[in-house]
Amino acid sequence: MNDQFKFQAQAIPAGTTMDMSVDAGLRSFMLGVYNKMGLGLVVSGVLAYITSSVGPVRDLLFVMNEGRVGYTGLGMVVAFSPMVILLLSMFAMRNPSKTGANLLYWTVVTLIGAGLGVLALVYTGQSLASTFFVTASAFGALSLWGYTTKRDLTGFGSFLIMGMFGLILAGIVNIFLQSPMMHFVISGLGVLIFSGLIAFDTQRLKFEYYYLKGNDTAMSVATSLGALSLYLNFINLFQFLLSFLGDRE
Repeated sequence: MNDQFKFQAQAIPAGTTMDMSVDAGLRSFMLGVYNKMGLGLVVSGVLAYITSSVGPVRDLLFVMNEGRVGYTGLGMVVAFSPMVILLLSMFAMRNPSKTGANLLYWTVVTLIGAGLGVLALVYTGQSLASTFFVTASAFGALSLWGYTTKRDLTGFGSFLIMGMFGLILAGIVNIFLQSPMMHFVISGLGVLIFSGLIAFDTQRLKFEYYYLKGNDTAMSVATSLGALSLYLNFINLFQFLLSFLGDRE
């Protein structure tokens, strides 16, 4: 998202190896990232419950017609504004402050959480809970692998990021085509791409810790942006898995 916080191989201190799992400072940094991400998921879940269950709020965002769920004008704004904000932040936040990164994180989390209410209107509560459990389990395993592996995932991550942008374009195209087969392919690729990004972003955050170590402001920014990356990976993996595991109302 930000050039300042992308891993650069030449920035790793001399003598640093891929085996960084015993560093107490690193564990503390990663714990801060995971805690912020976890809190973001809790906030998103609460907002999704409110927007799907509280009648006046639900009617502001969603339209239900003969078993089909759609968005109101305001709902469309809420659903697509996170993507717009993230794209703009790539250019507008070249050197983000601690406050700016924190504000970006909670703005995106709030908007995505509000928009996720549509899932509670489409899928059963049981399938949402079971898919969330599967996603959390997969996230934990993939992030642990990204944290402990000695393999450099930088090249792999670049490939996945290109695939992610291709996935976004394909999804936009399919909004108009409404092709079930294309939706199936997009969902399958989405599961693979965001699974890989979880491992890649975890390792990238380890590298950033060593690159920024000693700079408290930069570390705080990295915590917010790192939590945002992992949060987005989790949410996207959850939604793509729902396409396969979710039972509709």
